[in-house]
Amino acid sequence: MPLLPYSLARPFLFGLDPEAAHDLTMESLARLQGTPLSWAWCAGLVDDPVELAGLKFPNRVGLAAGLDKNARAIDGLGAMGFGFVEVGTVTPKPQPGNPKPRMFRLPQANALINRLGFNNDGLDAFVANVQRSSFRRKGRILGLNIGKNAATPIESATQDYLLGLAGVYPHADYVTVNISSPNTRNLRSLQSDEALDALLGALAARREELAREHGRRVPLFVKIAPDLDEAQVGVIAATLRRHGMDGVIATNTTLSREAVKGLPHAEEAGGLSGAPVLAASNRVIAQLRAALGPGYPIIGVGGILSGEDAVSKVRAGADVVQIYTGLIYKGPGLVREVAQALKQLPRA
Repeated sequence: MPLLPYSLARPFLFGLDPEAAHDLTMESLARLQGTPLSWAWCAGLVDDPVELAGLKFPNRVGLAAGLDKNARAIDGLGAMGFGFVEVGTVTPKPQPGNPKPRMFRLPQANALINRLGFNNDGLDAFVANVQRSSFRRKGRILGLNIGKNAATPIESATQDYLLGLAGVYPHADYVTVNISSPNTRNLRSLQSDEALDALLGALAARREELAREHGRRVPLFVKIAPDLDEAQVGVIAATLRRHGMDGVIATNTTLSREAVKGLPHAEEAGGLSGAPVLAASNRVIAQLRAALGPGYPIIGVGGILSGEDAVSKVRAGADVVQIYTGLIYKGPGLVREVAQALKQLPRA
């Protein structure tokens, strides 16, 4: 457990506007990482190694993309006991994202709604921050998540992803292709049959060029939405296989409001994350596992607020898990709780 109880910090943070609390937290982590003051959130790493997509993950709990969009606090976040950390989503050019306010807490449901819209400082700043971090040198796994600029027409989206892939490739243990955020107009249309086929075909070809250039083949993961039916999941699974994608991340935030009807902020536009996404995410994970068969890497994310929630993801078919909103509600102690719960599971 971290030495400083999160219960002391949470009332202060929850008294702030959600995005202001997020910015303050990230700024503090970025400034204090690697200093003696980082004892306040540091935790030992639960040793529970697993091999996935040719990578050795020190344990089965990771940080989901979205918390650290600019890769400023990789080492600070990693010190919480994560076996792997994913940062981004980064776009080729800097962009401010959507107008504020754009992040809302639903504490009665342990949930968040955000419509941030890939706000980030752009690829050059992102890569510079990644290069300054020491997380990978300590044997941890770093995922870099790429997306498209809001101003780029959807017909030209592939070009943005190719720029992102080439930019992050030398610095990543794996690269995630984010086609499932609900907050960039038309982005989710890239999950449809023909669009996905074209995008993944282009990325697979470029990856082979980059592998020859850099002397190593970096795994490619694709992050999908929970708002898919079984037929759509089946088509996506077949397309992932056809283009040699190394894994899938399931899932992003949901547009559904069924689980939060009537709560304050429930009707705000954006993606809903946290506890209400658990069941939908697990359903997609189970459908992916059925379609992809055993052995294909699945990272499960969405609604993990306890060790038990994480276990449900693995039982649905995930190999490893990621957390984000749970960290905001439960604090850094959740990382160790999840890692220890997964360690107790019998190995297949």
